[in-house]
Amino acid sequence: MSAKRPVRKVASRTPVRKPVAGTPSWVMPAAVVAGLAVLVAAFLLYRWYITPLPTPPPNPSATAQIVSTITSLPASELDAVGQGTATNLVKPISGTTLAGSTGKPEVFYYGAEFCPYCAAQRWPLIIALSRFGSFSGLQTTTSSSTDAFPDTKTFTFRSASYTSQYVDFRAVETTDRDQKPLQSPTAAEQQLVSSYDSGGTIPFIDFANKYVATGAMYSPDAIGGMSWLAVADVLKQADSTQAKAILGSANLITAAVCKVTGDKPAEVCSSATIQSLEKNLK
Repeated sequence: MSAKRPVRKVASRTPVRKPVAGTPSWVMPAAVVAGLAVLVAAFLLYRWYITPLPTPPPNPSATAQIVSTITSLPASELDAVGQGTATNLVKPISGTTLAGSTGKPEVFYYGAEFCPYCAAQRWPLIIALSRFGSFSGLQTTTSSSTDAFPDTKTFTFRSASYTSQYVDFRAVETTDRDQKPLQSPTAAEQQLVSSYDSGGTIPFIDFANKYVATGAMYSPDAIGGMSWLAVADVLKQADSTQAKAILGSANLITAAVCKVTGDKPAEVCSSATIQSLEKNLK
């Protein structure tokens, strides 16, 4: 009798199922969209609430009020500031006396609207010259948006006129704030610039060929981000950073003008502050 062959049991095979993904297929695109939405929202928040919008220029009436404010500051405040924090850039030269269109000693300004240093220097120049005469036709502008100290608030001399019993004033704004040609100096004026500003630094100011100043007497950063009205208002505070810089610069310019007018008018030039600054001009 033969032995029975053992019967082998074959285990049944269960089909292997693919694992089901834990994250639905639509989630990733939705996450990307949500992320982009957050970035856009963050940009808008920064743009509209954190980064200040460009300050719109004041209307003619407001401009006139701003000019009136900065040109009617009391002499006592200017005297109290003295040189302030301004850098004395006024240097003596020995040239033939420069006379203006009416035969008076001429203050010649050479600059450009795009230039932030010109923007800074116009404030004290207007304040100082207004102690000897009066401006009309001053317009507001800003320096270039793409240069250092972008959009520095200032004025332009492009359409301004000036009258004075003591001094003539001539200004050349060579380009606008986008560096497009604007005004050109005469051959004689270009010779002045070439002779006394060989480095091409602007702003350049010639005080009747007796003194010159190149560059700004304070950093444009002192008024960075401020509106025209804000600058005008803060100048009423003699101890403010802006007053020490701008009025100190105005006093240095005043001293240079007094030197070329023979200390006239006396009510401006005879003050102890101006007399002291004149001594430093040599």
